[in-house]
Amino acid sequence: MNIYWGDIHNHCGITYGYGALDNALTAAKNQLDFCAVTGHAMWPDMHERTEETAFVVDFHNRGFKKLKDHWPEVRSAVADANSEELVTFQAYEMHSSHYGDHHLVSPDDTLPLIYRSSPQELKDDCGCRSVTVAHHIGYTPGYRGINWDEFDESVTPLVEVCSKHGCAMNETAAYPYYHNMGPRDSRNTVYEGLRRGYHFGFTGSTDHHAGYPGSYGDGKMAVLTDKKDRESIWDAMINRRTYAVTGDRILCTFDINGFVMGSIVKHTSAPREIHYSVKACYPIDKIVIYKNLEPIHITEGLFLKPDKADTRFKVRVETGWGNNKDEPYRFTCTAHVDDGKILNIEPCFRGRSVLAPSAEEDDSQDEINKLDNRILSCQDNVAAWQCETFKNLSTLHPQTSAVILEIEGTPETTISFDINGRTNSRTIGELMAAGFSGHMKPYHSQAFKVHTAVSASQYTVEKTFTDVNGAAGDFYHMEVSQLNGHWAYVTPVWFQ
Repeated sequence: MNIYWGDIHNHCGITYGYGALDNALTAAKNQLDFCAVTGHAMWPDMHERTEETAFVVDFHNRGFKKLKDHWPEVRSAVADANSEELVTFQAYEMHSSHYGDHHLVSPDDTLPLIYRSSPQELKDDCGCRSVTVAHHIGYTPGYRGINWDEFDESVTPLVEVCSKHGCAMNETAAYPYYHNMGPRDSRNTVYEGLRRGYHFGFTGSTDHHAGYPGSYGDGKMAVLTDKKDRESIWDAMINRRTYAVTGDRILCTFDINGFVMGSIVKHTSAPREIHYSVKACYPIDKIVIYKNLEPIHITEGLFLKPDKADTRFKVRVETGWGNNKDEPYRFTCTAHVDDGKILNIEPCFRGRSVLAPSAEEDDSQDEINKLDNRILSCQDNVAAWQCETFKNLSTLHPQTSAVILEIEGTPETTISFDINGRTNSRTIGELMAAGFSGHMKPYHSQAFKVHTAVSASQYTVEKTFTDVNGAAGDFYHMEVSQLNGHWAYVTPVWFQ
């Protein structure tokens, strides 16, 4: 099966949020295989309007009305955007204090905008094929975190593990919750749902609120399927052949006796042959296979050293920095390879970052993420791309963009970089010893960084091992971490 990348939970100006829908769809087309642009639609158990809650109530109601007034146009635009290049799905969101927030996703362009009080009612009454996806599940129960007591896997076969809100995998997962909605609650983690015996696929999404689906570093979803079209991707979703990444497109396969991630398998006494492969984008930190949430097999990245026989390498080229807060700065870049071949270029483009609008912000910023971020070309010996970046919001909140080049060659292979006219050449051997950076201007300037090159032995692992102590009720899943802090969370295989 192939792996395709998407974001089925993100927002723009069709409700409360920023950015025109057509700009959001263009951004998705430039770096994703599939997406849904999600309008905020309802909050059935919203707070009573008081002097203290007036802004919250009025703000949400204005956004809900905006989607209602324009739903036919929104639905039509999403339908028209569906193509061989970008597969689109219809979607909208229900807030819920009781159930936790969910969004409804459908492959059918006839999806009506209806109003109900629960995820099940939305799915049952919409008259189309649909699922609901639970998102930012880690908030406090009753405070828009998931309600595991009410969870129904037949309605909600997918659970969002990570987004701009943080990661809800477990209490100690990277990316804790720091949004004004509150902290991550131990009772509302993915691990808690698995302990209760539920079956659901893992997803990652951005929950971006400024019209930039797939914005790098906020979360993405991978699906395993044969073809890049609606029906194939939908089949992967409803059968839980999914996994979540926080940023980099870590390629993962995971199967037990041939049953892939998301499978529910009848238990027998046969030994369980567990096979996994990982192709990361940076040196691997750890690969951990869990059985019933306990680690049973660990690959330590510290022992993954460059091999002299390696013929594949990855080089990350990152651009941004500077003091341009309001206007984008354009980078135009090329990489030319001598005595080697460019196998792939992975986009890591960011939009201007907005998690949620506030009372002080103007919701009419249609052009906020009309950014010309795209791969221009990728041939055997030369790749070209352009991106527009802004000042980093803080030292812990980057607005840089990047690409990752995978190159076939040797340590003597030379890569020549041209970044806005600044030219530099290095061999892969030199880049494995040290990356380098440069600046566009003398002071507080936009800049670029060519990261240290990574050898295939550091980012590629494939192994098989056997578990002979299986029992009914067991489940196995995989977690992968890279040394740059990015993660992949792979949906379990369950035995009944």
